Amino acid sequence: MTTRIFFLLPALALVSATVLSAPLAAQEAPAPASAATPPTLGYADLADLVAASPLVIDATIRSAARIKGAEAAGVAAGKTRFYVEADVGSLVRGASAIPARVGWVVDVPPDWRGRVPSLKKRRVLAFARPVAGQPGQVQLVQPGAQHDWSAALEQRVRAIASELAAPDAPPVVTGVRSAFHVPGALPGEGETQIFLNTRDNRPAALSVLRRPGEQPRWSIALSEIVDDSAPTPRRDTLLWYRLACALPATLPEASTAALSPDDAEQARADYGFVIEQLGPCRGAPPAAASTPAPPIVSGGGGPM
Repeated sequence: MTTRIFFLLPALALVSATVLSAPLAAQEAPAPASAATPPTLGYADLADLVAASPLVIDATIRSAARIKGAEAAGVAAGKTRFYVEADVGSLVRGASAIPARVGWVVDVPPDWRGRVPSLKKRRVLAFARPVAGQPGQVQLVQPGAQHDWSAALEQRVRAIASELAAPDAPPVVTGVRSAFHVPGALPGEGETQIFLNTRDNRPAALSVLRRPGEQPRWSIALSEIVDDSAPTPRRDTLLWYRLACALPATLPEASTAALSPDDAEQARADYGFVIEQLGPCRGAPPAAASTPAPPIVSGGGGPM
């Protein structure tokens, strides 16, 4: 690509400041795919991007200057670094206005032909943060943070951004605090509650209820009141994401330290049931829900 020298020199000066002030990972993004095969982002990957991005910009790339030499140091094998300038169409997410034209640095892999891709005139969604003191510059937040625009992708981004901004948005889950189990009066009956840690210390607790002859039922409470009849979170929603992508695979030993061995074993089994029902954070959910394992019957019992 031939670039006029009066454009390239300021761009390289900016690249030196921007690249050295941030990890390389924050500069990387894959080359846009062809229109026939647009990239598909799972809910969790897209939610990661939106949550990390103070700015989500719908823009059309006006120019792309390939960066070589010292300014391209550290580019992953096979990728090419560009400084792009783009005309802003709209701000999909952002608390304040930005200039009509912005620039950023991006590392891209070859196109489907194995060649350096052509970025000019591509309409993209850039997931970015502002650069302090440089109002016309932004920085991509993580690898893959530039994607070809599509109406479907923008709609999904707006939906996640709305979930994040909602007054009743679920808290960010950071781990498991404690668990307890209360056996019921009948064999196979009981209830487990698992209290979660959250970033802002808001309440959050899982509840698993077992009754003889019935499938176990679980729910999540985001207040001090536990409602066993509350519906479980749907997959690909913010609440599901904040559980499925944050909870450990197994119940931490410290959370059951105060329980009897039988109650601790039942709490672990019930927690495992919740993790199974949530499904993987990334990747396709199971084709069909598996049949829960028979409940572990704790010794003794008392009224619920």
